[in-house]
Amino acid sequence: TALEIKTAFKEMDLHCETNNNDHHTSQISVNKLIVRRGQPFNITLKMAKPFNPDSDQLTMKVVTGKYPSEERGTMSRFGVSDKVEPSPCAIAVWKAELQKNSLPETGMLALTITPPANAPVGEYKLSAGLKAEENELAELFVLFNPWCSGRFVCTLSVERQEYVMNQHGIIYKGSDQYIHGLTWDFGQFEEDMVQICLKLLDLSRKHKRNPADDVSARCNPIYVGRVVTNMVNKEDTNNGVLVGKWSGNYGFGFPPTHWSGSYAILKQWYTTSFKRVNYGQCWVFAGIMCSVMRLLGIPCRVVTNFQSAHDSNANLIIDKYYGDFLVRPKETDEHVWNFHVWTEGWMRRPDLAEDGRYDGWQALDGTPQELSENVFCCGPAPVSAILKGDVHLKYDVLFVSAEVNADVVSWLVKRDGSKVELFSDTKSVGQHISTKAVGSDERMDITNTYKYTEGGLSQQTDRIISVHSCGGFYSRRVGEPKHSWVCTNKNPGKVFFLLVFKISPLFQVPAEAKVYQKMTFKVNFKNPVNETLTGCTLTVSGSGLVRSEETIKYVFPAGKCAYTGAGFQTLRTNQSFKM
Repeated sequence: TALEIKTAFKEMDLHCETNNNDHHTSQISVNKLIVRRGQPFNITLKMAKPFNPDSDQLTMKVVTGKYPSEERGTMSRFGVSDKVEPSPCAIAVWKAELQKNSLPETGMLALTITPPANAPVGEYKLSAGLKAEENELAELFVLFNPWCSGRFVCTLSVERQEYVMNQHGIIYKGSDQYIHGLTWDFGQFEEDMVQICLKLLDLSRKHKRNPADDVSARCNPIYVGRVVTNMVNKEDTNNGVLVGKWSGNYGFGFPPTHWSGSYAILKQWYTTSFKRVNYGQCWVFAGIMCSVMRLLGIPCRVVTNFQSAHDSNANLIIDKYYGDFLVRPKETDEHVWNFHVWTEGWMRRPDLAEDGRYDGWQALDGTPQELSENVFCCGPAPVSAILKGDVHLKYDVLFVSAEVNADVVSWLVKRDGSKVELFSDTKSVGQHISTKAVGSDERMDITNTYKYTEGGLSQQTDRIISVHSCGGFYSRRVGEPKHSWVCTNKNPGKVFFLLVFKISPLFQVPAEAKVYQKMTFKVNFKNPVNETLTGCTLTVSGSGLVRSEETIKYVFPAGKCAYTGAGFQTLRTNQSFKM
């Protein structure tokens, strides 16, 4: 589209159709310039006077957000010839080159502009200056680029067509015994979807709290994905899209089963001044989430977990309570749903490891279940970390691990308030984790990406190491020989965390341990915190390894520790005990 400019710049052609086709955005629009970062695009600029590349300096500038700065990566100064020096603190530097087919003597400049691979996604304003004159030339949109191997977004070869470009998909529902697919229209390239998705980011609480930092952080799909998980659901303190409702009357809206696509929901939210849309459940949240992520350029797919656990106390155990005769069962917020749906986004995780071990699919859940950093959001949680049992990693790996691999323990509550364990189910949670296959409508089972086969070698070496200390409790499931501790003070607000990654100094297990035979192991523990520990116990359990959880209270030898007189021993800083 040729734009007339009544200044030193007569006219500019953004070549929207050609550029958008090259950048895989022509399905979004051919009238607006929508490019992907890290990839060059071409424009033609007609000057009012001849241009001398040797003596004339064309200065260009791009800005995004209300508070642009080079230090935040939300502004870049560059030029032709390349004599414009960016700020030494600039973190996202754009470049421009004069093409060989330019005719500067007539004022016709053919330019190739390259946004950096770490540019924040969003709407940009492009301006140019010659001598003392500067004019705004055009607006353009910059998206993530799965065709460019940058710091965060990975390339996926043939899978990009499925996970970025495909506007139609299948979401699986039902039960582990009866799985059926629901056709879903993601519609990520429908009219106004760029504006809708960017507005969704602009209305987030992070943007309202600090718009400059928020726009700068949009260079990172980890950050963007986390914001989207919060904004697809409507809560009391945000301008989110969809209200969740799981029972009762669906008046003043539609039941979740009404929806068959994302665009109608997003369009209604956008055209009604961002009023909430009623109502949705997990598969609807996941469908919307997938649409937004694909539009922004982050490869995404919808995943269904059958027999999905909701662990509200972060111990990888779902407690079910049954009352004895005339006893009311204990109420609990923990459940096992017949199915639950979330999304996976493909991205790098250099924030966790530079060697790429946590790159790849990341679980992102837009359904409001538990607070994460004081808001309803979940992920991105590396699926590889869930498989390995690295539940201490961000974000929300422990919660998603419980969804696919928690144990279900049934308790009988007696009249005196005591409880007796009836049964421990280590196998039923996390069945037939499913997503649509690439390039077909077949269901693809990806359970083995989240968990090892029950009873297999890796599952047999799985352990849960739990430590009780000063009233605190923490447990983590590990696929490799690792363990973690938590020490908590009974006084509110004082919590000490220590993660220990090598098991050998703590446990020594004999090689001759055999199934159904007694075994011995040695424990050597040193108090690692600058506080005296009280009431230390060691709890040993193992899914599929031991029949029940065993708690051991260590009796300290005389003179080795202080005795409180209340039945507890204390362990001072750097003091060790062996058992």
